[in-house]
Amino acid sequence: MLIDSHCHLDFPDFEKELDAIVERAAAAGVGGMLTICTHVRRFERIRAVAERYGNVCCSVGTHPHYADKESDVTLDEILAFAAEARTVAIGEAGLDYHYDNSPVGDQERGLRRHIAAARETGLPLVIHSREADEHMTRILEEEMAGGAFKAVLHCFTGGRDLAFRAVELGLYVSFSGVLTFKNSEALRSIAADLPADRILVETDAPYLAPVPNRGKRNEPAYVANTARVLAETRGVNEAEIADITTTNFFRLFSKAESCMTLKGRAAE
Repeated sequence: MLIDSHCHLDFPDFEKELDAIVERAAAAGVGGMLTICTHVRRFERIRAVAERYGNVCCSVGTHPHYADKESDVTLDEILAFAAEARTVAIGEAGLDYHYDNSPVGDQERGLRRHIAAARETGLPLVIHSREADEHMTRILEEEMAGGAFKAVLHCFTGGRDLAFRAVELGLYVSFSGVLTFKNSEALRSIAADLPADRILVETDAPYLAPVPNRGKRNEPAYVANTARVLAETRGVNEAEIADITTTNFFRLFSKAESCMTLKGRAAE
């Protein structure tokens, strides 16, 4: 069984065929999905998707692209949504210097607010980090010194230094379809060398479809293609990489197992 540890099932791209998308994921061996929040103020929409399917859980947070638009979101607001039954993670929050969608100061303050929420709730933080390796490393080191918290660097495309420093700090690293791209040799080298107990797979759907579907709309079923390349990169078979990444998912997102079970029992 595979888990898609990061997708966006509430996005309009999926609205008209969400049932079929979830069914295709199951047919591809994807046993569970974590649908990720990008706006705290739209959490109800995220929660509705998670409540609709027994194998879907959700997070609560503000993407760095919208950090300035949700700069007034309080820690208490995040904590309230984090306490709900199907919320298993905080985020995504972080730093994105590839696009100039939100001021750096708002991004950093938002990230630190979400770290505080992760620390207080014990839920893992889903971190978005793009072209911000040095700044992200500094924040993680400072915040971890102030009190431990769990986290994953999602859709990792950073450098080797950030990946291994994050692991030293206790974080996980998740790989998306970018791992399968022809020009991702350096990323595959990092994926090959990371400790087996710190790696995850994801789609970030509807974005970044892996080869052979690159350029098309992504969906959770395609996480199997990323897992296949990760297995090849690490010199193991696909069943082993599925077992490794699924075990890691439930170790990190420990609330997810009971969350999925509760919904499944309700359906019965």
